[in-house]
Amino acid sequence: MFDDLRRHYVNLAQPRLGAEVVYATDDFFADKARLIDPAEPVFIPGKYDDNGKWMDGWESRRKRVPGHDWCIVQLGAPGIVAGFEIDTRHFTGNYPPGAEIEVCNSATPIPGDDTTWAKVTNRLALNGNDRVYVPVDHAAPVTHVRLHIFPDGGVARLRVWGRVAKDWSAVAPAARLDLLAMENGGRGIIANDEHFGVVENLTAPGRGVDMGDGWETRRRREPGHDWAVLELGTTGRIDEIVVDTAHFKGNYPDRCLIQATADASGTPAEIAAQAENWPILLSEVKLQPDHIHVFADGIADLGPVRFVRLNIIPDGGVSRLRLIGRPT
Repeated sequence: MFDDLRRHYVNLAQPRLGAEVVYATDDFFADKARLIDPAEPVFIPGKYDDNGKWMDGWESRRKRVPGHDWCIVQLGAPGIVAGFEIDTRHFTGNYPPGAEIEVCNSATPIPGDDTTWAKVTNRLALNGNDRVYVPVDHAAPVTHVRLHIFPDGGVARLRVWGRVAKDWSAVAPAARLDLLAMENGGRGIIANDEHFGVVENLTAPGRGVDMGDGWETRRRREPGHDWAVLELGTTGRIDEIVVDTAHFKGNYPDRCLIQATADASGTPAEIAAQAENWPILLSEVKLQPDHIHVFADGIADLGPVRFVRLNIIPDGGVSRLRLIGRPT
């Protein structure tokens, strides 16, 4: 279930996209902000703060009055939600036994009392030190998620899987922008190797903060080269390509080339098989360590494209891939 969600969607509740936990009824034991921390939750024996045992997640105090606790997450971008991951790892005697999730579309950071929330899950049974994946069917774009826990307790992480719902009608016809950017709906589909870093990082905002914030493959010991397949947020004509190898110094790819096409369909594996024969958008070029490479000359006129395959030769790491152009 997790791999299906990650292969088809992005986490709309990640801080680098601008997501934030904007409200919680109670976060006495563990700060609500940790609920969407991109790192895997950890347990540190013997670590305490002024309020008690330090826990890596959101945790409310033991409720002594009627009711239950809940929190609100403002997504990093409006999106079509496809599923959720509720992670209670390391919460054993202090996890909530039940949860429900609602969504809404609001123009304010903290939706007001008059906001209409749509319930997208039934009451979910939770266990301690566990991960629950919940697919949902909700066609309308949403901006906020409300997680209810019954009656109280701690949740390590909440992931909100979906697609960014960019309003392309609001983009000026002549505008040039990064059509592969995560905030514009771009996403990684599949890579032959993600040993040190996932393909999704190629589309993330800003420059990579370190080597872990990029796509990096293991050292290749056999013939061939590594590759990743990605989808643009919308179909467009590419006139500039940026390959950023930030932080990759002794492990950057020696060369790269990029293929592209307008149409692809099927499972990630099926799209990957199709990609082997896509036409070349950017012929093989030499790369440098820890460098922003900008290519404008030599980009083939393939017309509007929607999918790309980044080939790195023979292996290594790339921090970001930017495909600048005009939507069509």
